[in-house]
Amino acid sequence: MAFLVAKKIKMDQIWNEDGTVIPVTVLAAGPVVVTQVKTKEKDGYEAFQVGYDNTAKHLTKSVAGHLKDLGKFRVLHEFKKKNEEAYVVGDTIAVSAFAPGDAVRITGTEKGRGFQGVVKRHGFHGGPKTHGQKNRHRSLGSLGPTAPQRVVPGKKMAGRMGGDTVTVRNVPIVAIDAEKNLLFVKGPVPGSNNKKSLVFIEK
Repeated sequence: MAFLVAKKIKMDQIWNEDGTVIPVTVLAAGPVVVTQVKTKEKDGYEAFQVGYDNTAKHLTKSVAGHLKDLGKFRVLHEFKKKNEEAYVVGDTIAVSAFAPGDAVRITGTEKGRGFQGVVKRHGFHGGPKTHGQKNRHRSLGSLGPTAPQRVVPGKKMAGRMGGDTVTVRNVPIVAIDAEKNLLFVKGPVPGSNNKKSLVFIEK
């Protein structure tokens, strides 16, 4: 199993030889360095901790002592061990560990959309535009029965939308660029463009 930390650059298009267009998301993926191997005997679970973006100027003493001479990473992230991987501390994982056609799982934080009403947040259809309705075309309507005399938990209402962790599964890899550390995956992935959002990729 291979894994990478990446930054979302933009969405683009790739044309096949037969002329069909494939929408892709361009990710600046890796390389990452294995900074710690967690074991069941010592840590209670098995995982690999990796470091990404070796451009940090300052580290706390504890983090600097933990990383030693591996680098000054801005991002440390863990991937749970699922198969019989044999990574050791210091190993480097790059986009060359993936190939076009591989299916990956991508986890990221979707864009925050602020406080939204029920039409945008939950897909409500709104009320009728006639028969006495006034300024209530996008209202949520009744909040429930009279008997409990309260709003039942779980009621779909207006509120903060977005900013949640989203995982997209079985995303095909369309192409890779090993020289520029670019990964082209089919379709959209959660997050903002222009390297503002981190995503975590697992084969």
